[in-house]
Amino acid sequence: MNNQILIELHADGTSLIVELSGGSLSILHWGAEVGPGSKDLITATIDPVPHADLDEPIRPGLWRVNATGFLGRPAILGHRAGMDWSQKFEISNVEQIANSIRVSAEDKIAGLKIETEISLNEFGILFVSQSLTNVGTTNFDLAEFNTWLPLPDYVAESLDYTGSWIKERKPQRRAIQTGIWSREVREGRSSHDYTIAQLAMTEGANYQLGEVWSVALQWSGNSRHLIERQPTGRTSIAAGELLLPGEVILQPGEKYEVPTVVAAYSNQGIDGITDRHYRWLRSRPTHPTNIKPRPLTLNVWEAVYFDHNLQKLTELADVAKQVGVERFVLDDGWFGSRRNDHSGLGDWVVSTEVWPNGLKPLADVLEARGIEFGLWFEGEMIQVDSDLYRAHPEWVLHVADRLPPEGRLQQVLDLTHDGAYNHVLEQVSAVLSSCKISYIKWDHNRTLVEPGHFGRPAVRQQTLAIYRLFDELKRRFPGLEIESCSSGGGRIDLGMVEHADRFWTSDCNDALERQYIQRYTQTVIPPELLGSHIGPTTAHTSHRTHSLGFRAITALFGHAGIEWDITGCSADEIETLKSWANYYKANRNLIHSGKMIRVEQPNDEAFVHGVVAQDKSKAIFAYVALKGTTGSLPNSLRVLGLEPNSNYAVKLVEPAGSAVEIGRKSPQWFEGVTLTGAVLAAIGLKTPVLAPEQAILVEATRL
Repeated sequence: MNNQILIELHADGTSLIVELSGGSLSILHWGAEVGPGSKDLITATIDPVPHADLDEPIRPGLWRVNATGFLGRPAILGHRAGMDWSQKFEISNVEQIANSIRVSAEDKIAGLKIETEISLNEFGILFVSQSLTNVGTTNFDLAEFNTWLPLPDYVAESLDYTGSWIKERKPQRRAIQTGIWSREVREGRSSHDYTIAQLAMTEGANYQLGEVWSVALQWSGNSRHLIERQPTGRTSIAAGELLLPGEVILQPGEKYEVPTVVAAYSNQGIDGITDRHYRWLRSRPTHPTNIKPRPLTLNVWEAVYFDHNLQKLTELADVAKQVGVERFVLDDGWFGSRRNDHSGLGDWVVSTEVWPNGLKPLADVLEARGIEFGLWFEGEMIQVDSDLYRAHPEWVLHVADRLPPEGRLQQVLDLTHDGAYNHVLEQVSAVLSSCKISYIKWDHNRTLVEPGHFGRPAVRQQTLAIYRLFDELKRRFPGLEIESCSSGGGRIDLGMVEHADRFWTSDCNDALERQYIQRYTQTVIPPELLGSHIGPTTAHTSHRTHSLGFRAITALFGHAGIEWDITGCSADEIETLKSWANYYKANRNLIHSGKMIRVEQPNDEAFVHGVVAQDKSKAIFAYVALKGTTGSLPNSLRVLGLEPNSNYAVKLVEPAGSAVEIGRKSPQWFEGVTLTGAVLAAIGLKTPVLAPEQAILVEATRL
């Protein structure tokens, strides 16, 4: 074994210090940069021994084993027919390569081997990947393996996100108290209730101020996020896959790969966590904006629903071309017997009833107008009223001889069956080969209930199967983009981000609801990966009515698009859409590469958010009036993140028309002013008195 007892990793204002003495692996520090050379840190961080405790100080280590005297939740829970339920691992090998540590450890009595890799990338993002191998002679039943990271004693609060269909990502903040706070998902997908990342914070931390630690999971199946404060006062944060009973029983020689944990630290508030994640994700060669700008998209679901008609869709394409749409997505209803949502899922064959000449005529219409063609699938689902189910009823996830309760008249296709997997892969491939289709919207509209494969729980293997399917489709069809939709925001996570190119943020296109949903989903998912569309004047889901300007500004801060029957728009509305589309195209590179900033407000009456170019040359900010103001004058609009000593030309921009004001006079700066970055941050701009559910856009350009 390597004789080194301390290994330090440093990057972008973050330090990780690992102790390897005593045969175990302990993280002595994860957080603010402390610089190299902490040779006495081990001595400084050994706890005293309180009265009525064990005789020697306890160092839980990364694996938190009970054998050392640790009484919190162990990282590993499992057993071998009632034995080997308590482990004690001894490090057998340590290797440091650049800013990564690889550690192997084994419990020869329990017959288990752990391999851990910890790396800190250039953006200060920490990755922890682990595996457990059964080196014994009998099966080992693994119940859970969570990855735990220590938090400092002064951490005070946690923040995570809950939600439901059309109401995703609602923040919930709490004081950290003794015990375990656990967020668990058993839907078989990451879910509308998924937090995406769990945050721990110093007291009162906000978007700009305070220290924040975040933990997220690169996984799209069942999950668990935890924060534990022990009676000793020590606090830790964790994430891991939630395994169903008996889901992972390791045979001799078999290995379980723990989903990678992605963690980050910021001493500049929540926006610092956001910035680290955005810079990391945008650095990937496969990140969509590194391939081409994000095309303005029209999805026709709320325009035509199941009423597919080439003439109507051609009319939509003509108006879309006029507006400046670059991608046209045909949604549900083109295949099998799917004239409504009662039948046909699983039969991915173009319906000759609706499309007697296949989809090529529509593809030709779009190609002639210079518009990409996208198509909807829901390949993980099946309906009893389908040719596929009649041929293969055994290809449904189920237990015993019973079908699970239906959801949206659907069952879940068991992709862990080779036959079912190949059926979906080959039918989807045949459709994609039939004409020029460059994009698919892939839906997942129900939860997994009794997700059994021959009676055994199969969520883990089902999740790995969809990753494999997406990757194979992209291999077969180079340049294919995949949107992950799950009744909207039911499968948005840092696992799927490696296999899909876009998320449908929510089935709710109500602009007011979207302000909240997009704001909190964007904590770690950048806007260019989040579909944000202008919906109809009256929202399909909420029946709330909004002005086009409010809907347009809301949709701007994402991968923008339209979901509306624009053939019924007035001439003025078409001109407004054209103006907005041109503005989106002119500024999408900034929106999809800039630093996201959310300016704290003293109340819940407004949001102020924007993006600042990485070189601080330009910024676009929105002031969003969520409700009426308590006082007669609203809060000022501060623009943060600019170069303090540089002058900026500041102006109001109205790419989608004027906001509705209820004041008698507008602020005089609307005509344009020149201010320094310091003044814009400290003093800001006086805000117009807007009607509720209105928004304005402000540009600041360095002179």
